[in-house]
Amino acid sequence: MAVEGGTKCIKYLLFFFNFLFWVCGLALIVLGILAQVAINNTLVIQNASGAAVPLVIIGVGVVIFFIAFFGCCGAWKENYCMVTMFSVLLGLIIIVELGAAIAGYIFRGKLNDMVDSSLRDMISKYNSSSEDIRKAMDNIQKELKCCGVNNSADWGNFRPDGTSVPDSCCINQTAGCGNAAMHDSSKVYQTGCLTEVENMLRKNVQLVIVAAVVIAFFQVTGIIFACMLMRGIRSGYEVM
Repeated sequence: MAVEGGTKCIKYLLFFFNFLFWVCGLALIVLGILAQVAINNTLVIQNASGAAVPLVIIGVGVVIFFIAFFGCCGAWKENYCMVTMFSVLLGLIIIVELGAAIAGYIFRGKLNDMVDSSLRDMISKYNSSSEDIRKAMDNIQKELKCCGVNNSADWGNFRPDGTSVPDSCCINQTAGCGNAAMHDSSKVYQTGCLTEVENMLRKNVQLVIVAAVVIAFFQVTGIIFACMLMRGIRSGYEVM
């Protein structure tokens, strides 16, 4: 009788944990989307492995959201096969999450070089490339209140005079405000965008890593409960 009561408690705990998994799945999807939007709206990442980290997190979140269905149904119906499937799939998801966290940590360490090369590439293509490149660079400088990679002098080839910068570098933006104003600190931001973009992306990647690790901890707890319930079902105890 004591075992029955304990197993029944585990059954409802597993059901409750699956509700948390639904929430965790949604959290991963939201965090992944936020990180991906931050990357897409700030610069063109040319390192596929780094840019793919948020996409992996989004994918894991979607899978977790649906895997929780197996856990809920398995726990409620006391179905051994469904609970087993839930445990196996959740274990695989944890492995993927840890892999994504490691990839995110590696990507975080390479941010400086990646951001530097991407920003310089965008500046060199500013006048000759698509509207998307110009818009992305302008958004970076407007939102982060910066100019160039290291400073405003990085726009030396923007105009033939060598002293003009895009209007998005201006403190008070008006048409033509960047003409011959490269070194005028009262009109143009003198701080480069490298550090600002790197810090912003680092925060997003760090948030995703922490979320993945915390959620993995709760998932391990869920697997433990699932294994205990599986043992109770297999032993033939009634858990109604």
